[in-house]
Amino acid sequence: MTPVPANTVDRLARWENWLQSSTETPLEPHTPIVDAHHHLWDRAGHTYLPQQFEADAAGHQLLASVYVECRSNYLQEGPEALRPVGETHHVAKLVSDRPSTQQPALCAGIVGFADLSLGDDVDALLQAHDAAGDGRFKGVRYATAWDADPEIHTAYASHAGMLREPLVQAGARCLARRGLSLDTWVYFHQLGDVAALAEACPGLMIVVDHAGGPLGIGRYADQRPAVFAQWRLAMQAFKPLGNVVLKFGGLAMPLAGFGWRKRPTPPASQALAEAWRPYFEVCLEVFGPARCMFESNFPVDRTGCTYTSLWNAFKALAQNLSPGERQSLLRGTAQRVYRL
Repeated sequence: MTPVPANTVDRLARWENWLQSSTETPLEPHTPIVDAHHHLWDRAGHTYLPQQFEADAAGHQLLASVYVECRSNYLQEGPEALRPVGETHHVAKLVSDRPSTQQPALCAGIVGFADLSLGDDVDALLQAHDAAGDGRFKGVRYATAWDADPEIHTAYASHAGMLREPLVQAGARCLARRGLSLDTWVYFHQLGDVAALAEACPGLMIVVDHAGGPLGIGRYADQRPAVFAQWRLAMQAFKPLGNVVLKFGGLAMPLAGFGWRKRPTPPASQALAEAWRPYFEVCLEVFGPARCMFESNFPVDRTGCTYTSLWNAFKALAQNLSPGERQSLLRGTAQRVYRL
């Protein structure tokens, strides 16, 4: 086994100490929730496995969760296009020994990766994912987040306009024929690509991850009002597109530019809710509660806050909605979209 570098051990220890300094307790601990987006991994000494996720979620009434691909545990041999099946198999195996009645139902849905640029040929990969998922495989994430600024993370081998390409749209139609959903991760200036895909594939359920990707670093640092205005305008295109839903979350990532990790202690839920309320109100106005769901995006968003403060903020943001609307946001939309 490759030894973990000392600086990595030190960084992770400081990160854990920072998180442990939070003393917030869960709000409405008996209100059922579904976490629509999280990851599990073991990367260069940084592990985040089911027991760690459950420890973070302790205190909330977590019914189920949806695992979303993170390019881990691919097959090491066989056709290149089929290697992502290894991730689906690995995650299904991680939770296979849990009784079906045990809560939370971890990874009740698995969203894997498939290269949609394979066009119709992606169907063989989808079939293999389904076989490996033990009934949990629900869809694909095709992350195309891209920006010209080299300081901003590019998702995999992305480039501008990928979701508009004919082969990618042909691959997306394969998902629709199988009744699978498509998660997208784009930045705010790429939202038009998602709208174009939704119009080209009206039978496909499309999920916009991470609140549509507003940015606050690199060339967008200190440009929050301008970015917000462009993001809000781009979001309006989704209002009539009933086959598009949104995950509200991802705003604790460094990409969003709020600088949570730079604070001496983790932000309280009140600070998170106050900062995110303008974004939440736009998402709610465009999509409505029946087309919105909350996501933790842990452990990525764990760099910016604790699980408890994150979900407390979500509950606070939804506080003034009707019971039915709150239920949609906290669990119902995720249960419907991912067929949990």
